[in-house]
Amino acid sequence: MIEFIIANMPPIMFLTLIGLLLLGFPVAFSLAANGIFYALLGIFFGEFNFAFLQALPNRIFGIVQNDTLLAVPFFTLMGLVLERSGMAEDLLDTIGEIFGPIRGGLAIAVIFVGALLAATTGVVAASVISMGLISLPIMMRYGYDRRLASGVIAASGTLSQILPPSLVLIILADQVGRSVGDVYKGAMLPALTLVVVYIVFVMIVAMIFPKTAPALPPHARKYREPDGRSGLRSLAVISILAGVVAYWLDAQFFVTESTAVDEKVVVILLLWGLIMFAFALLNKYLRLGWLSLIASKVVFSMVPPLLLIFLVLGTIFIGVATPTEGGAMGAVGSIILAWSRGRLNINLLKQAMESTTKLTSFVIFILIGSTIFTLTFTGFGGQHWVNSLFTDLPGGVYGFLIVVSIFIFLLAFFLDYFELAFIVVPLLAPVAESLGIDLVWFAVLLAINMQTSFMHPPFGFSLFFLRSVAPKEAYIDKVTNKRVEGVKTTEIYWGSIPFIIIQLCMVGVVLAFPGLVTHYKGTAPKVD
Repeated sequence: MIEFIIANMPPIMFLTLIGLLLLGFPVAFSLAANGIFYALLGIFFGEFNFAFLQALPNRIFGIVQNDTLLAVPFFTLMGLVLERSGMAEDLLDTIGEIFGPIRGGLAIAVIFVGALLAATTGVVAASVISMGLISLPIMMRYGYDRRLASGVIAASGTLSQILPPSLVLIILADQVGRSVGDVYKGAMLPALTLVVVYIVFVMIVAMIFPKTAPALPPHARKYREPDGRSGLRSLAVISILAGVVAYWLDAQFFVTESTAVDEKVVVILLLWGLIMFAFALLNKYLRLGWLSLIASKVVFSMVPPLLLIFLVLGTIFIGVATPTEGGAMGAVGSIILAWSRGRLNINLLKQAMESTTKLTSFVIFILIGSTIFTLTFTGFGGQHWVNSLFTDLPGGVYGFLIVVSIFIFLLAFFLDYFELAFIVVPLLAPVAESLGIDLVWFAVLLAINMQTSFMHPPFGFSLFFLRSVAPKEAYIDKVTNKRVEGVKTTEIYWGSIPFIIIQLCMVGVVLAFPGLVTHYKGTAPKVD
């Protein structure tokens, strides 16, 4: 029996760890205890070299010295301050007015706001809870199917997993040993594609089943011109004009042979926002009267987040700042934005800093536990076991990637993205590198797959977050004074399934078209 255990120590260690996690023990302590226990057991039987444990202090000190991890508290603080600054409410209010007149418009607005929140906060919980509190009652009030409404909110919140400045991408970049900036650039196109696919899905559902996603009735629209018009035509004309000017300015002054797609997107968005802001200021202070109320509201709601996105992602993509510096500027920018909205106070800062400290400590402790586990696992020849397990798969590189994708998808039923990133990725990354796989492509592929860990019934965290804020019992709506039935847990679960399928299809697209990610190297075909 002892001989069998010693001969199969790596798989036994891995299965023991999964068992401890399923029993509910904390991740960091499960990793560390597992590593130390099996190391002592190996030393006792003379099958483990004690010199491996002597390297532990240097490894832990290396974690503390890792500048990349400084981005975690900065981006976390930025997201938490923005969540409490009222930005989500303003964005949902404004974008809901834009898309409200069309079928599925409220759901499309939620997806747009989810993408903007993801690009500014990077925190899934903040996005899902904010949109669940604000948009779910409105969609229920006007007759949206509860499954569609729940699925849209949960899926839009998970965009924070894949859209930079995602914390998951920072952790994955660190685990695969690649630049955070490169991983951000590689993830941008797949993330934007996912946003578009979500919107297309909602539009198709609204066309086929009109009752599931009705348009917002005229009496529910807040911003009307004095003559009764919606003002959307004015907004469309001004937006298109600003977009054309922004594209021309970008082509004249910012585009070079080395300009990547993500850099173009960020710069054009910034220029569009600045031009729209200039139009709004001219209209406001010169009292020209040609800009509609909804257009003014859009400008003053959307431009600050766009400026913050450029401050963070634009400086990283252009090469002016490192991700850590970009995160620091984003944290300062979020505080200024909260102050400009009159929401900044001591309680807000205290709550945001406490939550940031807890999350950062959580990440560091998991990293220390992961280091102890990996050290023992390597000492028993675990990396050779993993190599032999995956390198002999049929199909070569794509066979490996398909098996890994299925493996991550199944583990995501039980483990969250932090556990997957710290336990599984360090074991798989060396195998991927030995097969010649681009590790940025590999990291983005895993990130898209890990999105499903937030959506899986019954353990998906997005579903838990939404369940915590969705009404369970029937209630009387304050606006219509009508009885509205509560949202069942099964409706939240069923609503997530179409979006899980979309995410898995996106994994297949990234597998089939690596250029969506590898454009960060400037070697992929240019996209006009």
